[in-house]
Amino acid sequence: MTAPILKQNRHPLQKLLCAIALSVWAASAAHAAHAAHAAHAAPLVEPTLRLKADAGDNVGRVALTLDACGGQTDTRILSALVENRIPATIFVTGIWLKRNAAAVEIMRAHPDLFELENHGGRHIPAVDTPQKIYGIRSAGSPEAVQAEVESGAAALARTGEPAPKWFRGATAEYSPSAIAMIRKLGFKIAGFSINGDGGSLLGAKETARRIAAAKDGDVIIAHINQPTHAAGEGVVQGLLALKAKGLTFVRLDEADGVGNDGTTD
Repeated sequence: MTAPILKQNRHPLQKLLCAIALSVWAASAAHAAHAAHAAHAAPLVEPTLRLKADAGDNVGRVALTLDACGGQTDTRILSALVENRIPATIFVTGIWLKRNAAAVEIMRAHPDLFELENHGGRHIPAVDTPQKIYGIRSAGSPEAVQAEVESGAAALARTGEPAPKWFRGATAEYSPSAIAMIRKLGFKIAGFSINGDGGSLLGAKETARRIAAAKDGDVIIAHINQPTHAAGEGVVQGLLALKAKGLTFVRLDEADGVGNDGTTD
């Protein structure tokens, strides 16, 4: 994009108009550069994760992972997990931790059930080019991705939780270069094999169907931060159906998970 050629003029008003025109051109050029950079960036990755087979387990194992992005706590799910002794790995953001102290205390009171892991400081997608994923603005730079990961870990440390070992970014999509950076920071990246609730936007019946269909080795993703959504009811129904089938629930820290795209190895 070529800058507009503007004649010098001594009149103050015309000077002002020239300055405005240059400012508009500069903003347009910057926007075009960002768009071109994003267009030429590598495609985003939505990693999968499955549990390694356990030769000594004849029933089958699944891992339940629940994202706590922001908002409040779905007590339907939390209560069902405690009452039915269903372990889960909870990916929490710094935002959610600040707003849900009571739920955190319940989780900390049941260390045999709950493992808290890193979902970022502010729920920003771990994508190092400027773009939007599902309407959420990405981190946009390597430095911003690193800040999102490290601030999420710091938020967990302030609660007294052990240092997290797993990271899951907002939207669960990543740029390949961001994956490499996160791994260098010492985190495994938690993909999934079953999207249980469609970002908490599915109805109860479809959510229950998806979760109840889990088989040995599956890693389920759903949400525990939307208490007004119908999906939460379906999460509970699906989990109870799996328990009735005799499947064993494990946390990610209790089982080896194998992810693609360099997310775990």
